[in-house]
Amino acid sequence: MSRFSGVPNKNLIWKPVSPERLDLSGKRVVVVGGTGGIGRALSRFMAARGAQVTIVGRTFREADTPRISFMKADLELMSEALRIGQNLPAEELDQVVFTTGIMPGPERAETSEGIERDLAVSYLSRLMILREIGPRLGKKRTNPISKPRVFVMGMPGTNAKGNIEDLNSEKTFSPMPAHMNTVAGNEALVLYGARQYRDINFYGLNPGLIKSNIRSNMSGGQDSIRYRITEGMIGILTISADTYARRIVPLLFSTDIESASGAFFNQKAIAILPSESMTPSYVNEYMEASDKLLMRVLQNASTT
Repeated sequence: MSRFSGVPNKNLIWKPVSPERLDLSGKRVVVVGGTGGIGRALSRFMAARGAQVTIVGRTFREADTPRISFMKADLELMSEALRIGQNLPAEELDQVVFTTGIMPGPERAETSEGIERDLAVSYLSRLMILREIGPRLGKKRTNPISKPRVFVMGMPGTNAKGNIEDLNSEKTFSPMPAHMNTVAGNEALVLYGARQYRDINFYGLNPGLIKSNIRSNMSGGQDSIRYRITEGMIGILTISADTYARRIVPLLFSTDIESASGAFFNQKAIAILPSESMTPSYVNEYMEASDKLLMRVLQNASTT
């Protein structure tokens, strides 16, 4: 068996609602990584349509925006991700959207907890938060008409296969192979979550190439000429984060995908197939290796 049985495929059809007609009044959403780029665009659009949105991140830019609140956190640290997971009002939430992401630089960068920085920010912090909120998510919502939802943003369906034997890039390091550990981890997280948390619906999002600050580490920093040229060209040739938000938010709340936990969607909100590599055994091995890394961090913290 090459894929998870029962995973919705690209034949999944949903009927979009006009963004202008979307009413999200009463919905409670957390956007992890909503302080910039796609996460910020999603947060602003959902709040504009009536949702109560909590942003988790380093810098709050929406202090004057109605219906948006903020939880400050440095999500390269698992201790911070653990704190956020413990303090989120998970029981009352309708959705959690994980958008945190960076790209690795030319040299391996390690957090103070000993984790390769891209892996920590873009994947393991999500897993840590999910471990804390999963058993509680949506349990106290008033008159829910659907299961609570978790959306994981990454690059699903691209056949990225991480190195399970070296998730933390401690044996060897090269930027793109290291990033593939993150990419594969996020796709595995959706498939694992859909199976492990039956009272929650999980979905994966692949936004494709959109102008943001995610590539700043690869281009010499946000003030470098290379970064400005790269992002300028991306901005010209691709859709904006705001356009993506208008396109994808109706999907996030569509009742048509209620029975499609484990589905993945591309930049146009069209369902795509999971990667061929994402077999049940591979996903299990990936999650076991990920949990082992998390446990190492927690054990080290308890002895210091």
